[in-house]
Amino acid sequence: MPEPKQSPAPRGLDKLSDGWSHELKPLEPLDVRKTATCSDLLAAMSKTAFSGRSLGEAADILYEMATDEKCFVVGTFAGAMTIAKQGLMITEMIDQGMLNAVVSTGALMCHGLIEQSGHTHFRHDPRWSDEQLYAAGYCRVYDTLELERNLEDVGDLLLELLAELPADRPLGTYELNWRLGEHVRKTAAGRGILQSAAEKRVPVYVPAFTDSELGLDVFMHNLLADEEGHTPVRIDPLRDVGDYYDRIQKAERLGIFTIGGGVPRNWAQQVGPLGEVLERRTAGRLGKFIRFRYAIRICPEPVHWGGLSGCTYSEGVSWGKFVSEKEGGRHAEVYADATIAWPLLLRGVLERMGRV
Repeated sequence: MPEPKQSPAPRGLDKLSDGWSHELKPLEPLDVRKTATCSDLLAAMSKTAFSGRSLGEAADILYEMATDEKCFVVGTFAGAMTIAKQGLMITEMIDQGMLNAVVSTGALMCHGLIEQSGHTHFRHDPRWSDEQLYAAGYCRVYDTLELERNLEDVGDLLLELLAELPADRPLGTYELNWRLGEHVRKTAAGRGILQSAAEKRVPVYVPAFTDSELGLDVFMHNLLADEEGHTPVRIDPLRDVGDYYDRIQKAERLGIFTIGGGVPRNWAQQVGPLGEVLERRTAGRLGKFIRFRYAIRICPEPVHWGGLSGCTYSEGVSWGKFVSEKEGGRHAEVYADATIAWPLLLRGVLERMGRV
């Protein structure tokens, strides 16, 4: 695109530009009657403005990322996505081969495991106070209820599994999650994140594992094991780092799909600085220059609140995490509620891929 010309002189009518001469991209009115599919709607939205345009552009990038056979795609997920009934979105992306690794909060996996093992979440009735909810054994997550009974049942399921784990070596969270997925596949019907991850051998990393009921259940198991003279289960987070780095460094191209921010997003992205630090501090024996080419994030939070964990993708370029757009990087940042934007995005891209 030609660079804009700067002039200190006052503008006359003959100096006013028409947009076309500078090869600016024109916008088009959104006509919903001409959009027969979600894919059509997203394409039309990409020619509008604000978050609608961002979502339309995200569809183009997700399609390119998902159909790039040499791209290793990481999905990072934070927030209450499984209790908000978005768990099958992650499941579908795993089943369709759109995700090669998952990084998640422990809570998201815990609430998902509750659903996947046959339990139910309920809508919150605002006539109930939080004190009444506590007394009845209901835990509120915004407008949804988790049952303390559900957490107890999943705790029992996990303790049953932990008793069968080998105690001769530590496990990464991805190894524990694979075993959980295999266990649920045998004992419960239906689809779920951990079942699909175990079947497809997609690793599910939980960097902040102890910040969840699952981590607390492992802690309790180890307390009881110590009382009874048994060997405790050891969870080693550095095994996750090693496994993740090994997979990442083998990929020709990298992509990241993010819902929310938090620890999952930053943990996944910091593989770039890790590769660079390893290379620099070992005189090139270890490590390599690693950056994400494709990047999509759906999160309503603005940068200045600090919860994005890596902030904008342009800022991530300065950390060596992303290929800049000038170098061919493809980035989309959608400031929207994921429960609205994500289903539309995924459905539209699956339509383009001919998989619906």
